Amino acid sequence: MNFDLEQEHELIRDTVRQFALEKVAPVAEELDREKRFPYELVAELAELGLMGMTIPEEYGGAGADTVSYAIAIEELTRIDSSVAITVAAHHSLGTLPIWYFGSEEQKREWIPDLATGKKLAAFGLTEANAGSDAGATRTTAKLEDGEWVVDGSKIFITNAGTDITACVTITAVTGDGEISNIVVPNGVPGYVISEPMQKLGWRASDTRELSFQGARVPEGNLLGPRGEGFRQFLKILDGGRISVAAMGVGLAQGAYDLAFLYAKDRQQFGRPISQFQAVQEKLVDMATEIEAARSLVYKAAWEKDQGRDFAQTAAMAKLFSGELSHRAANWSLQIHGGYGFMDEYAISRLYRDQKILEIGEGTNEVQRMVIARHLGL
Repeated sequence: MNFDLEQEHELIRDTVRQFALEKVAPVAEELDREKRFPYELVAELAELGLMGMTIPEEYGGAGADTVSYAIAIEELTRIDSSVAITVAAHHSLGTLPIWYFGSEEQKREWIPDLATGKKLAAFGLTEANAGSDAGATRTTAKLEDGEWVVDGSKIFITNAGTDITACVTITAVTGDGEISNIVVPNGVPGYVISEPMQKLGWRASDTRELSFQGARVPEGNLLGPRGEGFRQFLKILDGGRISVAAMGVGLAQGAYDLAFLYAKDRQQFGRPISQFQAVQEKLVDMATEIEAARSLVYKAAWEKDQGRDFAQTAAMAKLFSGELSHRAANWSLQIHGGYGFMDEYAISRLYRDQKILEIGEGTNEVQRMVIARHLGL
């Protein structure tokens, strides 16, 4: 066994870390406070090739592996979750469904602009009454005169309403007991996008409610065979869990970094608080668990790159890193004391951003259900 990263992985880590520190960190608090989507940063991330990392170069992507992608998401989240989820949701949820299941014609139509970051894409799965029970979707699509007529709604959809969003892939009932995935371009009559939703965290990311009122979409916008939507989105969610797991590790690492620096600098009783055993124990536990979580995430990404069944490891990584990020953010804020409760300290933003990592891409409870099935329970 060899736990050393490849040289290309080290280069990606160094490049993204430098970008996050030099470009994202100085504006993260401002973007969060103003709830402003980071268009300028997205353009720079696109220039770095991070918006279509695992898409082949001939389609405009970087041709990188999943381990590289996980490293990039981790490094971005270490500084700011809103920027990280913008990249992650665009890549793993917005672009990959078209890449995995689209026809060659569909790939040529959509992928180049998405992989190069000129446009963003979204994935519309969640509904008001179809969250953890994703198969309970009520949005319908009926075929009429060579067009799908879509009616229904989606909620909590990332990247759907930006100025550069090209499309959303939605799950819809296309027949009795039949769910399919359909690409809906932005601007289609009858497709209504709400104003940005107001959130506890991820305030600089774009989150919308979508409504479809007789929206007509060409029949050719169906992804893959009709009725394959359920199987398709389960595959997408498995891969997406690697993204969110990487975010969990990144946020925990960011919280640790802030706590470590603060503890070394903060003086109480005539010495730095890092010299007190109670503080040391929290820092030690964070460092140890981060190392364990990172290994799980990289293993899941490696299994995916090897073409192996990675669903169980991805669920474990997502579950463990999500719960770790909760502990790490809480411990870090505790170490900061009253200052951590003030918005001028970055830990307050990380603390708010953390909670969704235990909910999005499947709640902790759903992850345990997924793992239990894989264990044969």
